[in-house]
Amino acid sequence: MSYEFLTLDRDGQVAYITLQRPECGNALSLALMREITEAANSFKYDTETRAVIFRGEGKHFCVGADLNDEERFRANEDEDLLTKTRLTQIGRDLLASILGINQITIAAVHGASAGGGACIPTACDFRIGTENCIVGYPEVKLSMNLSWGALPLCYNLVGPAITKRMVIGGELEKAEDLLAWGFLDETVPADKLESRSTELAEFYASRPALAAQMIKRGVNALQMASAGIMHMDGDQNALATLSEEFQKARDAFLNRKK
Repeated sequence: MSYEFLTLDRDGQVAYITLQRPECGNALSLALMREITEAANSFKYDTETRAVIFRGEGKHFCVGADLNDEERFRANEDEDLLTKTRLTQIGRDLLASILGINQITIAAVHGASAGGGACIPTACDFRIGTENCIVGYPEVKLSMNLSWGALPLCYNLVGPAITKRMVIGGELEKAEDLLAWGFLDETVPADKLESRSTELAEFYASRPALAAQMIKRGVNALQMASAGIMHMDGDQNALATLSEEFQKARDAFLNRKK
């Protein structure tokens, strides 16, 4: 399978999914989101790969949703509320596909990871960041809630108070704080990110696959036991993007105003 906006490579028992839109910080267009979902689902019946690393080409891991995406813009401008709620399902499917990967997953985070770009690492089993990376959920600054069923993923990592700080505050947080909170499992110098993430992937790939993958599924099931309460976050997001506050914030963002 060939992809336009990412690459999928394999080296022995380790696979690498690399986002390939460096010119815009690997911003998540709807097309890229669909490709990530398809790539993640491709491991479903793969019994040779034992670990999968997610990474981003260029300066940033992923700066979040692409607000310049023509497909997304047309839907926001022209489509009815029902269609808008369906578009949020693309993000939910993306995270579900990563959570559903049987193999051990690792996010190698560098530069900025914001919004949806912060959600992707939370859907992975482990997160390694560079010592100068920043991660956050700026949706609130655009008068939006955090959707995609992503809130429990952050909560499971850092608990209620830090989740509120990150999602309501909407700031990009420093690597040292993210490590202390448990959002990141490890930080390394930027020039060591690739080698360390591969080293960790090979470590888990060396474990008995059947047992490791059963343990992963069991832990994921425990973590997502309360995920059902998030069934309306897509509807909330579609409603929020109808507000005047959202329109003003979006226009300011696209025009790079404060």
